Amino acid sequence: MTTLADPIRHRRRAASTNIIQKVALLLAVVLAVAAILAPLIAPFDPLDQSLISRLRPPIGFDRYSPGHLAGTDELGRDVFSRGLYGLRLTLALAFGGAVIGLGIGGLLGLIAGLRPGWAEDGIMALVDMQIAIPFTLVALLVLALLGSSLTVLIFVLGIAGWEQYARIVRAEVRRLASQPFIEAARAAGGGTAYIARRHLLPNIVSPLVVQFTLALSNIVILESTLSFLGLGVQPPTPSLGSMVGLGRDYMPTAPWIVLVPAGLIVLLTFTVQILGDWLRDRADVRLRDR
Repeated sequence: MTTLADPIRHRRRAASTNIIQKVALLLAVVLAVAAILAPLIAPFDPLDQSLISRLRPPIGFDRYSPGHLAGTDELGRDVFSRGLYGLRLTLALAFGGAVIGLGIGGLLGLIAGLRPGWAEDGIMALVDMQIAIPFTLVALLVLALLGSSLTVLIFVLGIAGWEQYARIVRAEVRRLASQPFIEAARAAGGGTAYIARRHLLPNIVSPLVVQFTLALSNIVILESTLSFLGLGVQPPTPSLGSMVGLGRDYMPTAPWIVLVPAGLIVLLTFTVQILGDWLRDRADVRLRDR
């Protein structure tokens, strides 16, 4: 039974959700601008060492070293500057990995949807294998065998989550294949490549954008995990995960070394997840009309 208070609760819930989405969008813009303009914003070179100023606390504490707003690490490097550059590298790796995953998964999903039979069975078998095996273990094995260069790392990040794109594209292609406008395009003499480019791809962009956004945060966490374990970005190049990994031994005496990059990881994944949920709601007509 619907009461008078139900619409009021719904409006309040919608207003609260809208505020969270606006905050997430603002944070996303701030983080993106900070990452892009890191060379201009950072007060120090992230690789400059000063053992005289090592393990200095952030502003507001005793022994604060002027200019080092977030303190310094075990080698006297500015934590704020390293955090900006680490955010920049982590975002670049995550975005590059997500693009590679989108390309691989989208292409294989399109082939599976358009070519039922042995091609579809083989691709879906690979999808099932990817889902069944914990990918972190696969990433650790690949990096241990091939090394931890940025090229190998971005390749590993790129093959993380491609199966989600493949499943989405295959399902959407199979659904659209029976639609009247696809049958009309076939009757007009349109080939498979033409139909895929002209009619199928424009109609599956929306779910792919949503999946891309959600996958981005997962890749950020994966890159941070690998760098934390020492198999990702190698010192002295800063990334958020490597900063947390290098600073964990100093947590009792200098927690700011870990808290700054860890806070950036939390903010980044929070904003991306919220924006991904918002995009999903906007793309789903059933959710949008509620």
